[in-house]
Amino acid sequence: MRTDHQEAVRKTEKKSFLCHTILAQTVPILLVILCSVWIKGQSGPDFSILADKAFQKLYQNPDECINYSQSLLISDQNPEHRIVLQNIISQAYAMKGDYIQSVNIYSQKEDSREKESLSYFLQIAGDYNLADQYQNLDLYSQSQRIISGLLADHKLLKGDNPRMNVITAKLYQLQALNFGINRSYNQALENLSKSDQYLGFNNQENRILEMENKVFRASFLMRQNKLEEAKYLLETTLVLAEKSTDYYFIQALAYENLSRYYFLKENYGTAVEILEKGLSRIENLPYNSLKAKIYESLSKNYFALHRDEKYHQYNKLYTELRTKLDSSTKEGIRYIVKLVETNQNTNLEFQKQKQLKKISLISGGFLIIIIGLLIYFLILKNSHKDLKKQSDFFEKQKNQELAVQNISRETSAADKTTEKDPHKISKEKEDEILQKLEDWEKQQRYLDKSMTLSALSSQMGMNTKYLSEVINSSKGKNFNAYINELRINHIARLLRTDPVYLNYKVSYLAEYSGFSSHSAFTTVFKSVTGMSPNAYIQEISKSRTL
Repeated sequence: MRTDHQEAVRKTEKKSFLCHTILAQTVPILLVILCSVWIKGQSGPDFSILADKAFQKLYQNPDECINYSQSLLISDQNPEHRIVLQNIISQAYAMKGDYIQSVNIYSQKEDSREKESLSYFLQIAGDYNLADQYQNLDLYSQSQRIISGLLADHKLLKGDNPRMNVITAKLYQLQALNFGINRSYNQALENLSKSDQYLGFNNQENRILEMENKVFRASFLMRQNKLEEAKYLLETTLVLAEKSTDYYFIQALAYENLSRYYFLKENYGTAVEILEKGLSRIENLPYNSLKAKIYESLSKNYFALHRDEKYHQYNKLYTELRTKLDSSTKEGIRYIVKLVETNQNTNLEFQKQKQLKKISLISGGFLIIIIGLLIYFLILKNSHKDLKKQSDFFEKQKNQELAVQNISRETSAADKTTEKDPHKISKEKEDEILQKLEDWEKQQRYLDKSMTLSALSSQMGMNTKYLSEVINSSKGKNFNAYINELRINHIARLLRTDPVYLNYKVSYLAEYSGFSSHSAFTTVFKSVTGMSPNAYIQEISKSRTL
């Protein structure tokens, strides 16, 4: 296969995988729906039917799903039913690309004091939903920590409970997508196989999960250059998806993945036809994340066909929608970071209150004991004067113990003041940050136009100041100079090694490498290489003709 087309799709690998988050977010709903049948005396078949209908609307029209679920939420006061409905509404907003509202709805059901009273299943579903919110906002390390913790729970992995099997299947699916984002495709396929093992029930929920897994498996196979196997898998999945004529989202997702097969085969005309079919399924529906991906793929195929008018049309649609989604993502990150911080503070306060109550009970017990002892010694004093010295000695011992405790507290406080400055980066922390930067560079995520120091620090789960300090000290430059040099080195290497890129316009090279404008790209390119992009291309072309 030609390497130029492999490189052309590499930039969008992450965005392609992010489509999973829209689908992946629906599973807590399904899980909670099943839970409604099992909760003691709180759930009935009527609510199961209503919730199942709300779930199916996620794949038909998110706006209708939101309206329908909110109408149910108004009249249902059952706490666990309300969690089901809030999950559905949250996922519907996520499928629209409105991550701020999705996190907002999710946050309305996050109360550490109430969580302890929920069933085990609903607690697991809530943790999964948080992991999925992180994944949707590109905060992969935070998501993976939650997933790994859940999959280490043997109670969840027993496989003897249908409702638990569904959440286990979806956890393995989400972990597979995390591996895919990191290009560990064999591990990704292994986790999809594990996911399939938990889908043994013949119902609508399991059929949808199986179709999702087939699409994701085909995507990973394509990245392993197993094109024909991937094509067959996507075509058979489309046959299943088209039977459910109103599952527009799954149909569009499968078509978008199939178009990449034809793109890699350089059959751009067929790729456009496939993409147009996919777009027709959701063109009038607010599936914005998937729609942006289709716009981007259409613009690339029309660019390859030299149909400039169509290229500019879809590239404009993609850019506008991508800008809107990126803005929503950034706001969502700020929102969820604040939410988690608030919940942590609430948890700490809640635990502090419990601890204070415990201390109060213990103190009360000790107080009673002390009072009892004082009374006892008073009685002894009146009846046995010779015990007075013993009583005095007891008081003296008590005072000495208090003095020792005070000295201990003073010593502890002194030790704290001499602790190492927490703001100074340790050698171990610096090495950890440098390793994460190296992994980030290998994944070429610096090509993402929306990448900023704040976004990178959020993805790595670390302090922005620490990250900036390590970049300045180890790379000898600030973040902007560092990421721009990576981008220029990347595009310069492609121009040297792949002659196809010598024919591309500078504006396309600028956009491909993550720059916001042609002029910014030209300025940075010259500062790094010592010549303009056009001069560099001419030099490379001359050397090839010699």
